[in-house]
Amino acid sequence: MTDTTIADEPSGKDIRLVISASALGTVFEWYDFFIYGTLAASGIIGRAFFPAGNEAVQTLLAWAGFAVGFGFRPLGAALFGYLGDRLGRKYTFLVTITLMGVATAGVGLTPSAATIGFAAPAIVLLLRVAQGLALGGEYGGAAIYVAEHSPKGRSGFYTSFIQAGVVGGFLLSLAVILFFKAVMTEAAWQDWGWRLPFLFSIALLAISLWMRLKLSESPVFQKMRAAGTRVANPLKASFTYPGNVRRMLVALFGIAAGLTVIWYTAMFSVLSFLQTTMRVEETTAQLITGVGVLAGVGWFLLFGHVSDKVGRKKPIVVGYILTLLLLFPIFWTIGSAANPALSRAAATNPVVVHGADCSYSPFAKEQGTACGKLLDRLSKKGVPYTVAAGAVTHVTVGSTDIGQPDAAALDAALGNAGYDLAKVVPSAGNIALILLAILGMSLLSGITYGPVAALLAEMFPPEIRYSSLSIPYHLGTGYFGGFLPFISQYIVAKTGDPYAGLWYTWGVTLMALIVTAVWLRDDRGGGAGGDEALTAQG
Repeated sequence: MTDTTIADEPSGKDIRLVISASALGTVFEWYDFFIYGTLAASGIIGRAFFPAGNEAVQTLLAWAGFAVGFGFRPLGAALFGYLGDRLGRKYTFLVTITLMGVATAGVGLTPSAATIGFAAPAIVLLLRVAQGLALGGEYGGAAIYVAEHSPKGRSGFYTSFIQAGVVGGFLLSLAVILFFKAVMTEAAWQDWGWRLPFLFSIALLAISLWMRLKLSESPVFQKMRAAGTRVANPLKASFTYPGNVRRMLVALFGIAAGLTVIWYTAMFSVLSFLQTTMRVEETTAQLITGVGVLAGVGWFLLFGHVSDKVGRKKPIVVGYILTLLLLFPIFWTIGSAANPALSRAAATNPVVVHGADCSYSPFAKEQGTACGKLLDRLSKKGVPYTVAAGAVTHVTVGSTDIGQPDAAALDAALGNAGYDLAKVVPSAGNIALILLAILGMSLLSGITYGPVAALLAEMFPPEIRYSSLSIPYHLGTGYFGGFLPFISQYIVAKTGDPYAGLWYTWGVTLMALIVTAVWLRDDRGGGAGGDEALTAQG
């Protein structure tokens, strides 16, 4: 394949190279982005770069750093979307993957806060910004590149490999972490070994560049360049082309927001829920999540293919409805199977904190009231609780009133009531049940995410496709999805209910369902490889 050849119908060999290079590049780039989140879920990032003397605050700050990368994705989408529509799809996502690989390695080389103080979190946040900018340009480029090579009627299936590549990045991050943990002592891993997965991104960058340099520009862009139909300012045109703002709003609130909260709940929320809330031993939780997610990769390919037959809209709407119905039952199943004793204790001996002023801030170094101090202790331990009004501050565990206990008395009362806060390894039967539940979450994600790359590519005219796709996608995924771990963790810490954070996912999914069902037009997979997108209607 060369850049001087304009092919209307790429050969089978060309298509295989396009899909493999684009999908593997997506795997590697999302690996770079997710390695931070995977280690944040285990507490390592918080201890290394955001020490606060409070595990709950460290976790929240680490997740805030995770969210920062997502927050800059829309800016990256605007910048690289402009370049992709003006200069081409191929060279733009070569730049994005290089920026991502260098920034990821930089995190691994950054000294800890114990060594350089506040400079450590500042450097890490700047590197997260660079990662966010890079990712803002990567997804749109890869998705459009594959879509514009796809023959009519196959775009959903071919681009679903890009969606599966995102999952692959998460799985690769888990696999690399587990590998390095297996070849060194726990002390070495906690001290310096956790940096190696970040440095490993240099090898992945080399492989990805080698593969992507073999690619030619997409046929659609070559035609535009030859015909001189590229627009001077694709970013401006994205907001002035007739009907395009409406399509971008539907893509933002109906597609990107909905699919991303489901996806992150299926991946990061499950992992964090197992490791922290349900006290599952760290490596066990990572293995269970990795195996469950791997088993669910096929859903993305299946529903990408299905969307070529029935249209893009139907699977997404069905997926949203199923999520609203099944989200809480799936997590209740995971919770009861992951730590039956803890779940049983919470059900039979609920903790209730009574007081007149029970104001509580998870970020405060010291709570201002006696009731707030009790809530802080329970939150740090991950013990679910409810708050009740009362003239005198006191705690009940089941039917036992333990007054206003100090830390030792509270621990003793919780232990007597069956709250075993030690790390656990679920039984084989319960692990199988957890895997089944994770497979169910992967199904919900696959239905809604599998058809999306083809759908978004088909929604926008070729001349402004990169910009118009990337901006709403990364606004939705960056803000609705990127802040999900932080918001859900804050809700849990604030309410004492380990399942309360799921209401964020539920609410965003409901909004996405309404927008998609009412305003998304379904063209039944017309394809992004030709000129039909030029006539897209508002």
